[in-house]
Amino acid sequence: MSGGSGSGRYLKGGPGASGVTVEGAAWLASAGTYPRRTLALWEERPAVPVVLACGAVFDVVSVPALFGRRMLDRLWDEGPGSGPVAVYRGRMLLFASPGTAHRLPALLEWEEWGSPGRTGAVPPLLCHGAGDAVTVPAVSTTDTTDITAPTARLGSRWVVAPDTRQPWLPGPDVLLWAAVRAARASASATVRISIFPPADQGAKVYDVSRRR
Repeated sequence: MSGGSGSGRYLKGGPGASGVTVEGAAWLASAGTYPRRTLALWEERPAVPVVLACGAVFDVVSVPALFGRRMLDRLWDEGPGSGPVAVYRGRMLLFASPGTAHRLPALLEWEEWGSPGRTGAVPPLLCHGAGDAVTVPAVSTTDTTDITAPTARLGSRWVVAPDTRQPWLPGPDVLLWAAVRAARASASATVRISIFPPADQGAKVYDVSRRR
């Protein structure tokens, strides 16, 4: 699978995501009705989250944080990487190409990966598209909480921060691919029991500059 460039960086296994650049902030603001007003607000109060409309510039797929981390692992280890990704109140927000919110649920239903009770089923995904809006984290934040920790439920931060005016965004086929593999990994993990504690993984950075 192949993707585009300019999607930020994914810091695997630990906190400390890169910050939103000026170009990335401009891209986010372009989703609003008044981009200049949004940028002015961020200049005055860069730590304030903002509500942005979906459907024109991007769609957003919201998944449980732990499952979202598994999806990101698949995307960066085996796939094309990801677009911008944020965490907000215990859920991971994956920014996707417009139209994904409409198409992805249909693909999951067609493949029966969302069927309740199915081993390795994909958990319910909240898909936000045309007519919807999402709250995105502030463009500047010092929050470095582990997104999978219970205490992080009310926190928000960027995991893959936008750093260009035209970030590559995955479509429904790419996210379906990642969700299915994450679900399979989750199913496999439930049948494995280890008497050894998990190894401490250091932060691993995936830089999209490799995809130019």
